[in-house]
Amino acid sequence: MEMIYQYAQNYHKKNKKRAFATAVFYGKLLKIVYDASRVALAGQYSNERWVYDSVLVGRAMESIGADIIIEGHENITTLNKPCVFVANHMSTLETFFLPGIIQPVCNHTFVVKESLLKYPMLGPVLKAENPIVVTRTNPRHDLAVVLEEGQKKLANGESIIIFPQGTRKPEVKAEDFSSLGVKLAKKANAPIIPVALNTKAWGTSSITKDFGPINPNIPIRITFGEPLEIISNNGKEEHQKCVDFIVSTYNSFL
Repeated sequence: MEMIYQYAQNYHKKNKKRAFATAVFYGKLLKIVYDASRVALAGQYSNERWVYDSVLVGRAMESIGADIIIEGHENITTLNKPCVFVANHMSTLETFFLPGIIQPVCNHTFVVKESLLKYPMLGPVLKAENPIVVTRTNPRHDLAVVLEEGQKKLANGESIIIFPQGTRKPEVKAEDFSSLGVKLAKKANAPIIPVALNTKAWGTSSITKDFGPINPNIPIRITFGEPLEIISNNGKEEHQKCVDFIVSTYNSFL
């Protein structure tokens, strides 16, 4: 009975710690997003401010005890042309945090779902970075939008971050990845850089996938692979290499 009581106590302590971490983190995040939205609504949200706010989100995570591990950053710094970043999508964290890592090296934007632009405070900040907006309800229309707008941005020296799983996934499986990133890269004659993420520290809830409980005990891992030039006729070979890197690297995190 003593062992069962101790187990229950430990479980309660862990949940209490996570609840505290969640409250502290979202309190800091709210201030970051509020301040950023005021700047964005005034038409003064710059790329430098985007990096600043992104770094603040990372520091907020670290302040509650989360470890952040970034690997393969040299694969971005040695690249001298715009690219398509192809990443798995696990939580809202990557949308907030990746700009702080990528933007100082290369100008970029995201492919984002339309509903994110409707969030109070967050919406104006995302709009300020001129993302490629998709509906997630009409795949054919979304494909056309990404290919057309993506080519224009890449031609103008702006890299694109794409999450080709379509929605946030708690696990990483090869069959969940579309070839959208490779299709865009091939049309624009740009390389792709695979990005493997483990951002489960930022969870989902039954109410919304965007803002769930925070678990600082789960390390945040971000690994950039080597650039892949699309040289095959249909891009299938490069797509497979990209997905293999993301899946195998994610599995190595576990």
